[in-house]
Amino acid sequence: MKIREITNRLEEIAPLHYQESYDNSGLITGNKDLEVNQALITLDCTEDIVEEAIAKRCELIIAHHPIVFKGLKKLNGKNYVERTIIKALKNNIAIYAIHTNLDNVKNGVSKKICDKLGLTNCQVLAPKSYLLRKLIVFCPSTHAAKLRSAICNAGAGQVGDYDNCTFNSEGEGTFRGNKNTNPFVGKKGEIHQEKEIKVEAIFPSHLQGKILSAMYKEHPYEEVAYDIILLQNKYPEIGSGMIGNLEKPMKSNEFLKFVKKQMKTDCIRHTEIVKKEIQKIAVCGGAGSFFT
Repeated sequence: MKIREITNRLEEIAPLHYQESYDNSGLITGNKDLEVNQALITLDCTEDIVEEAIAKRCELIIAHHPIVFKGLKKLNGKNYVERTIIKALKNNIAIYAIHTNLDNVKNGVSKKICDKLGLTNCQVLAPKSYLLRKLIVFCPSTHAAKLRSAICNAGAGQVGDYDNCTFNSEGEGTFRGNKNTNPFVGKKGEIHQEKEIKVEAIFPSHLQGKILSAMYKEHPYEEVAYDIILLQNKYPEIGSGMIGNLEKPMKSNEFLKFVKKQMKTDCIRHTEIVKKEIQKIAVCGGAGSFFT
């Protein structure tokens, strides 16, 4: 399959729009139309990883951390970043990064850590704002049901565990088309009044194009009246870290041993123990420096 088929699927899971401003997730090297038979998945992309991809005949490397965070002004091999990029380009190997966008989705890195620890009632620790928008569209009453269905099927109207969430209010629209129009209702050159429904629905901003396409396809008017509003509301599905509960409280020392066992590591670092028992846990799949 082509690289774009793989990256499109990855970006359905973790849209690039969800990455932090400092990040560089996405396709770093390679052409999206390149055919791929095998891919190599890694935490970091290094020279050794590219060598492994060459040996295993992989045309694509999918890494968590981007090999390039900032712009490169030269490519002369003076450091491992430049050497890695040069080697990938010479061997026609694409590099794709899925970093903080994967950290920030509800079922991403932090959730997998919660699953490893058996945490329940998990919620995003620091939900993000400005990722939600509201569509307000005016539609003749006779077509409102089909329009609602179309935009909701495209991803609007999802609020937590509820879907098809819309608000509908009745009103009357007025308009007059000139000689170049072909109005769905009324006559050109005459002011027309029509009973309409105002349909409102919240949606994640990265789905705007898909939702508007569905709206235009189902709406009967030549000119569709609609508004899109950027919301300050926190998006509880997207953000940094997670918080959850152990089924039963554990003594602090026992919990630290439990973490070592579940994460299959020889050692862990921790601050001074301040509580005898632990039950509520905050998890962050990453540095988490922005929490301080």
